[in-house]
Amino acid sequence: MTDLERAIEAALFAAEEPMTVEALAGFLGDAANADVRDALKSLAEMYSERGVHLVERGKRWHFETAPDLAHLLRKEKEQVRRLSRAATEVLAIIAYHEPVSRAEIESIRGVQTSGGTLDVLMEAGWVKIAGRREVPGRPTIYATTPEFLDHFGLTSRRDLPGIAELKATGLLDPIDDAFEALTDSGDDREEAEDVA
Repeated sequence: MTDLERAIEAALFAAEEPMTVEALAGFLGDAANADVRDALKSLAEMYSERGVHLVERGKRWHFETAPDLAHLLRKEKEQVRRLSRAATEVLAIIAYHEPVSRAEIESIRGVQTSGGTLDVLMEAGWVKIAGRREVPGRPTIYATTPEFLDHFGLTSRRDLPGIAELKATGLLDPIDDAFEALTDSGDDREEAEDVA
């Protein structure tokens, strides 16, 4: 293990929050970003078989318990937070379209969005206010947070599943089937009218 790797390891163990490559390089004085990046990758590989893993979430690095051992550290049963269907839809829209305004969310969903829905997502730490859009009325725009990435085990938003992956898991099939059934029944009615 190099001196730089040892210094990064110590810095991350002592840090209260995950750190970016740039923050680590600054903390360590004169370390080059490329050297810090290489050392982090080496440390991540070294920790991959241990009880804690060095992981990158949203371009920030931190140690976390190995997934297969997490159950050993839970003293209390986790309270499962179930999101309403509306909150799940809003979270998905923000994740795939960020930064996005409330009006844009409502346009995509086709229904009005309650302010409480956005409040729930912000309280969970998964959504934040990302500023204001530079258009008349300057609406507030929303984006996901690093905590969102961390909670769902994503390195970045690029890791979100695409349409092909969602269809492969069967998540979009009920919608497709319902749409096809609706269009098929419309075609049957047109044929019946043509015959009559």
